[in-house]
Amino acid sequence: MLHLIPLSRPEVVITANGPAVVHSNDFTPVTASRPARAGEILSLIATGLGPTRPGVDPGASFPTSPLALVNSPVVVQVNGAPVEVSYAGGYPGTTDTYQINFQLPADTRPGAVALRLEAAWVAGPEIGIRVQ
Repeated sequence: MLHLIPLSRPEVVITANGPAVVHSNDFTPVTASRPARAGEILSLIATGLGPTRPGVDPGASFPTSPLALVNSPVVVQVNGAPVEVSYAGGYPGTTDTYQINFQLPADTRPGAVALRLEAAWVAGPEIGIRVQ
């Protein structure tokens, strides 16, 4: 039996305003006063997603061109179900910050919604956002 112990786990960045999840159309934060909408495309900012392609040397910043795409599978779960991830890559100019774009399902019910990020089959902690 082989058991891998990852050096890090994926985590959504937490800011003073809560989880770093933004509306993709204008990059304003998803908050209780400006909740997400069912079917909307959102972006989240995370750490710990691992290597990219093309590769970036440890400690070097992610380039603006070409974009550094996450090398391993990335999954976003909404209320326990995987959703479509349209982009997962290193955030240009940073060293361990990634942007993940995903779409909330059209049938997402209003209220508190649980999000979980996985990279390379390693799950991060669950966070919550509001949906109207």
